[in-house]
Amino acid sequence: MRFRPLRSSTRETPTVPVADPPARMRAVVFDETGAPDVLHSSSVPVPSPVISELLVRVVAAGVNPIDAKTRAGRGVAQAISQYPTVPGFDFSGIVVSSPYEAHAFPAGTEVYGMLPYPRSGGSYAEYAVVPTLSVARKPASLSHVEAAGVPLAALTAWGLVVETARAHEGQRVLIHAGSGGVGHFAVQFAAYFGAHVTVTASGRNAPWLRELGASVVIDYTTTRFDEVVTDMDVVIDLVGNVAADTGSRSVKVLRPGGLYILVPTGSWPGYAAAADAAGVRATSYKVVPDGSALATIGRLLDSGSVQVYIDKVFDLGDAAAAHAELEAGHTRGKIVLRVSDD
Repeated sequence: MRFRPLRSSTRETPTVPVADPPARMRAVVFDETGAPDVLHSSSVPVPSPVISELLVRVVAAGVNPIDAKTRAGRGVAQAISQYPTVPGFDFSGIVVSSPYEAHAFPAGTEVYGMLPYPRSGGSYAEYAVVPTLSVARKPASLSHVEAAGVPLAALTAWGLVVETARAHEGQRVLIHAGSGGVGHFAVQFAAYFGAHVTVTASGRNAPWLRELGASVVIDYTTTRFDEVVTDMDVVIDLVGNVAADTGSRSVKVLRPGGLYILVPTGSWPGYAAAADAAGVRATSYKVVPDGSALATIGRLLDSGSVQVYIDKVFDLGDAAAAHAELEAGHTRGKIVLRVSDD
């Protein structure tokens, strides 16, 4: 795939009717960190927006590894100021109220984006308050369930591939865990901008990943990647040293001066020193909830240049089962919670 300029649409996006929000809403919360079964349904007050925030009726919410890590006491759990807490970052839904009449996202606008959880309530709820700069109009070609699987994973992949690795024609990129939420977007973005993409994943996902743009797929269950690849320009590591010393082996397959990017927080504390000793560059990465980048990603989705794959959909009340499924470690693409009707 080659880069094609993107043109913004000049036509107005239609809005849908909205009703005034109730005083309370259905949400999934947890009162303490622990196993998936700490998640349970509850009735909580509908949040109130201030200044430039939007009130959004959530139709669907994405389920991400950071959600499960936080629920278990890792991730961003230390930043939770009080319990019970409503988890969740990703959402797709409909604006219920805007800061002012001429706002870019008036009531009735279908939007998707990221919440600043745990600084605010999360997306596992019927309503959420969202900063204006963290949202974009929902891609017209996607349902709310599909759109809810995009924001955190796609923005992470965009930041890794486009903003940090600066993917370009002929660049050699190795992506670990390419079939997951972030991985399947990273493969597509890297291929879109002309990079030669090598991916580690299970063998069953090889044909699918080639369809997404991977040139080489290495089955990590049968082949050690460091025995078959070398001189990589960039390694995007979505695993770290928590499994088979993936990080330590990755710095050895980079060319001198190549770039190693570590994503899972805490998965390899010594990565910087190891990279320096190997003569390569290294950085960690944290996602930025950027509505402008999300709008660009939306145009790629609408054009068909990029796709989101939804593995399974659970009802909001089955959030615990969704977390258990995610933690089983065999998800292709994304898991999504259906929160309410469109």
